[in-house]
Amino acid sequence: MKEKSSSHQSVGTLLDKLESASPEKPETDGPQPNLMNNFLFIFTSGTTGLPKAARISHIKAVMCMAFLRLCGARACDRVYLTLPLYHMSASLLCIGGCIELGATCVLKRKFSASQFWKDCVKYDITVFQYIGELCRYLVNQPKTAEEVAHKVRLAAGSGLRADVWKEFLRRFGKIQIREAYGLTEASIGFVNYTDEIGPIGRASYFNKLNLPFEFLKCDPHTYEPIRTDTGHCIKVSKGQAGLLVAPVMFTNPFLGYAGDKAMSERKLLRDVFKSGDVYFNTGDLMLQDHRDFVYFKDRIGDTFRWKGENVSTTEVSEVLGCLDLLLDVSVYGVTVPGYEGRAGMAAAVLKDGHGLDGERLYSHLLHTLPPYAWPCFLRVQTCLDVTDTFKQQKGRLVQQGFSPDTVQQPLFFLDASQKTYSPLTAQLYDDIVSGKIRL
Repeated sequence: MKEKSSSHQSVGTLLDKLESASPEKPETDGPQPNLMNNFLFIFTSGTTGLPKAARISHIKAVMCMAFLRLCGARACDRVYLTLPLYHMSASLLCIGGCIELGATCVLKRKFSASQFWKDCVKYDITVFQYIGELCRYLVNQPKTAEEVAHKVRLAAGSGLRADVWKEFLRRFGKIQIREAYGLTEASIGFVNYTDEIGPIGRASYFNKLNLPFEFLKCDPHTYEPIRTDTGHCIKVSKGQAGLLVAPVMFTNPFLGYAGDKAMSERKLLRDVFKSGDVYFNTGDLMLQDHRDFVYFKDRIGDTFRWKGENVSTTEVSEVLGCLDLLLDVSVYGVTVPGYEGRAGMAAAVLKDGHGLDGERLYSHLLHTLPPYAWPCFLRVQTCLDVTDTFKQQKGRLVQQGFSPDTVQQPLFFLDASQKTYSPLTAQLYDDIVSGKIRL
């Protein structure tokens, strides 16, 4: 609502100030504005290390403000926002997007799964912004009358798993999902503007013309790009997973991290296709299919190698998430003495009223994943550590490993001979570490 006055003493207005402002251009003796100058600093979430202050340019901020319009939002929409405002998704994409549209933004101090649909009905919400885990929390809530009585027509965001996506559409009515992919540090991104479930976007000709990108072949052990004898990188074929990179240019600037030149340089690849070119390394593995849909496969650092094969934590998490006895799951790799690579492990939260059914879990894995991707170890927790934007924090889990002396929660071991997950005792742990029991 475009108000020129406010009934709240602590809330200021803007339109009345704009109308009284002079139309003359102010005289300045300082440096002229530059779209590449710093607009603000946004700290990354720190899921794979310490948070870093990413420098955001004016041109990137302007591009972010087009997100809601690109997803199909309009000036008449009422947009519900429950994410923290210091995150780029909430501040630049949503708040900025509402300003660009002239749409109404309804702010919630903190996300509440139980109040979400009630708020949507109360405030006549038509659009909301999500992070994937937010939608998963919603589908795990008990059914309410408000979840089908709302006016929501559009949900825009990122990180929505395919299994949650399907359940969300089945349960909450005819809502258009606009799944997207983007980065704090760079402007490369995708938006899935179709009704296809699963992709993060479509690599159309016009998409690549406006924001160029490539998928590179990388070493399965180090995930570094493979280079030819001339020192240049190799593009993957359609249907193969590759490392997403984008040329550093005006529409895709990379200003680096404040005060950390070494970390900034590590995000860049040089001489990729010709001498002197510079590409931003997203660190994300993507796959482009033969219809040009793009799928997020995994983030380097999450993917691990076991028995000579690459294990995607994203894929294993999605498979385990299909089991109705599991409320939440986090998959990662742990080192085991005497073995190369890392063995799979999962931290799981059980739904109320459910115990761990080891035989059922084993049977589910048997029919859905190759043996090398099965979690060798399992720890049952009451909740998982996540950031304020629901990204899983795996560092502590990886560090604690699977030792009963370190992990205080119940531990289980994949017992292939019994076709189940058995409790991991101190004696079993010693037998695994000594090599008496082979994984």
